[in-house]
This record gives sequence, structure tokens and C-alpha cells, in this order.
Amino acid sequence: MTEGLFDDGLFGAEADDRAGERLAENAPLAVRMRPRSLDEVIGQKHLLGPGAPLRRLVEGAAPASVLLYGPPGTGKTTLANLVSLATGRRFVALSALSSGVKEVRAVIEEARRRLGRTAEATVLFIDEVHRFSKTQQDALLGAVEDRTVLLVAATTENPSFSVVAPLLSRSLVLQLRSHGEDDIRELVRRAVADERGLGGALELEPEAEAHLVSLAGGDARRALTALEAAAESAASTGSDKIDLTTVEATVDRAAVLYDRDGDQHYDVVSAFIKSIRGSDVDAALHYLARMVEAGEDPRFIARRLVVHASEDIGMADPTALQAAVAASQAVQFIGMPEGRLALAQATIHLATAPKSNAVITAIDEALGDVRAGKAGPVPPHLRDGHYAGASRLGNAQGYRYPHGRTEGVLAQQYPPSELVGRDYYNPTGRGAERTLADRVPKLRGIIRGETPG
Repeated sequence: MTEGLFDDGLFGAEADDRAGERLAENAPLAVRMRPRSLDEVIGQKHLLGPGAPLRRLVEGAAPASVLLYGPPGTGKTTLANLVSLATGRRFVALSALSSGVKEVRAVIEEARRRLGRTAEATVLFIDEVHRFSKTQQDALLGAVEDRTVLLVAATTENPSFSVVAPLLSRSLVLQLRSHGEDDIRELVRRAVADERGLGGALELEPEAEAHLVSLAGGDARRALTALEAAAESAASTGSDKIDLTTVEATVDRAAVLYDRDGDQHYDVVSAFIKSIRGSDVDAALHYLARMVEAGEDPRFIARRLVVHASEDIGMADPTALQAAVAASQAVQFIGMPEGRLALAQATIHLATAPKSNAVITAIDEALGDVRAGKAGPVPPHLRDGHYAGASRLGNAQGYRYPHGRTEGVLAQQYPPSELVGRDYYNPTGRGAERTLADRVPKLRGIIRGETPG
């Protein structure tokens, strides 16, 4: 294991005096630009405001173990390092990919010796802690509980599912958010101008900057890595500018004609939904790819799929909503780029499903009647009878319990009197609604006393 500051994907072992360490000139740009204080941290304002738990932790006022949960490139390692710098503690980092129980126990034993010998406390940083087995996580419990080490663990997966309950209960869970476009833009501009970065030696053209921001997808490290590669490419040709062509050629991803805040945003999303509605799975996947490639918020895409599942498919395929909701949860659970798989699966499911707009038609017609004032009193026999005096008011009297009948349905008035006989839901003959198209009229006939039950 080596000493030194490290990126979220690069691991060091121990740095006893990190404040005075000079970063090598050939260190990656993402490492050179790592914030040295809270004032340099970009984003995560919900956790770093005055009195916020993470600020108190970094400032050494809250010596509690913490689980940092969030997407890649949101500053988990940076914040862990700032904890050690601010508190003057010894800093040790382990990789969950390459460390086992033996390494964990060795760190704890050394931390215990130092604590007893010199009263020097240890910050133990573990990245990708969700990759630790239950046994490895359990090995941390005693040291965390008696504060032999201050654990700062980072994970891209929901700790409620990936971290053992005893360790979870002993730690403060803080969720980091993906950086917004303004955050990434500020970070890129700082790296271009700062002496630790490009030192103002190159000019970043607006189109190139916009493409870098788009490429980042909220990941600070990705933005700086792409900027560094583009800067090296520009310098190798003797140019003093980084233009869009250089960025595209360097990162091998063409700029997508897509403005998240302009007409293209709405046009592409509209085409996406209409392609699904029209059952053109290939066109739907094309528009999905354009949004993903352009850095569209995957949660926005997932929300559109959830809406579409009910609006244009509904009961023709009741599993469509389940698929869309599952994709939405998967995106939040695993993030991008892997989340594109769940989005694509849901898109294919919805595009190829039988279509029906009966759900949206039904609720909109019901809302129309309510807004028109058709909201008469609830029939007395349906009113709540679980309070003293209800029976004297005639409430809940005469209610007939449907489960008392073999068919589970009987003649009884349910809507207000002025809406008796009003039909809202009219199933189509497509997909699973084919069965409902036969069943719903029969149910209505029995309930309204038109046919025997």
C-alpha cells in the first residue's frame, strides 16, 4: 500500500501528515484539485450548512462514525480526508476490493496501540464498504463502538440494504447528491484557472465547457478526467485553446444535440413518450439513448415512464406500472451508468405492451364531475359508524357485507345519489383489459340491481 491523497477509485494506506504533503505534478487533475478545506468543497450544501452534521464532523465537533452514501464523484473520499485534516487524526484507508478481516484487524490493533501510547486517534476510511462481507463488517463493530477508530465509510449503494444492522445503528448515515450543472461548471472553471490545475495556460471555449458539463452527469471526477485528457490533447498540438472538437475527439463521445433547458429537451422527451405510446420500441430506445448520452437526469426519465405506464397502458398490462416503478427504484439504488439498463428494460416493456388510456380517461372524467359540483352526500349506510352516536344519526345502518355472498358482490348503492349509473372506467378489449371488458359490465349489473347476483 502507498501513501498519499487518493481519488475515490485510488487507495492509499496511511498519511500521518497530510496537511503538509505536496502533490506530485504528475498526479491526476482530480487529485490535484481535491479541496483542502470546506471552503473549497463544491455542492452538498444540504450537509455542509452551518450546524449541519457533516460540517460538524469535518470541523471535529462531532466525533461520530459516518456512512457516506451517494453516487460516484460526489466527494465521499474528499470529505473523509477533510475529517482527518481538520481533526489532526491519523488517516488510514482500506479498499473493500482488496482488504479482508486480517487487514481490518491489523489497522484496529495499530490504532489501539497509538491511542494508548500517544493518544493519537485514527480515522479509518473504507471505500465501497458494501463490498465487505458480513464477517468483515462485523470485525469493525467493537472498534467503532469504543471509538478506537473513527470510521468513515463510503458506498454507492443504499446502506440500509448493504451494511449490517449493528454497524448501521452505530453510524451516522449521510446521503450525498450528484453535483448539479452549476457545480460542475464551477469545478471545471476552477481547474482551468487554478495553479494546481491548468494554471490558466489554456482557454476553455464555451461549447467545450458545456460538453464537459454534460458528459460529467453529476460526477466531478469524470469532468476533471475529461478536462485533463482534452488539455493534454490540445497542448500536444501546440494549441492554447480547448474547443469542442478536441473534447469530442479526446473522450470519444460526440456532442448530442440536446438542450436540457431548451426546446430539444421537450422535443426529445415528447418523441420518447409518443414512440412508446405508438409501440415503436426501436424509436423509443433511440430517444432514450439520446437523453442518457446527453446527461439527462435519469430520475426524470424514470418519472416519465411511471406516468406513461398508467396513462397509456394502465390495466391492459398491470405489470407495466410495476416495471416502471422498479426501474425508478433501480436508478436511485445503483445510479448511472448501470441504471441505463433498468431504464431500457422498462422502455422495452412499455413500448411492446398492449395500450389503453382507460385509466386516465376514468380519473379525468371523475375529476370533471367533482369539479362541476357533482359530489353529493355519502350514502348513510356507507358512512363511518365507529363512534358514539353514529347509529342515532342513521350512519352505517343497513350496510350489506359483500363477503357474505358466494360471488363477493351484491346489489347496493355506493356513489352519491346523483351519480348512480355514471360510468367512468370503460376497459378496452386489448391485453389484460379484455377480461375486464367482460367482467366490469357484469359487476355493474349486479351492484345496480339490474341483473341477479
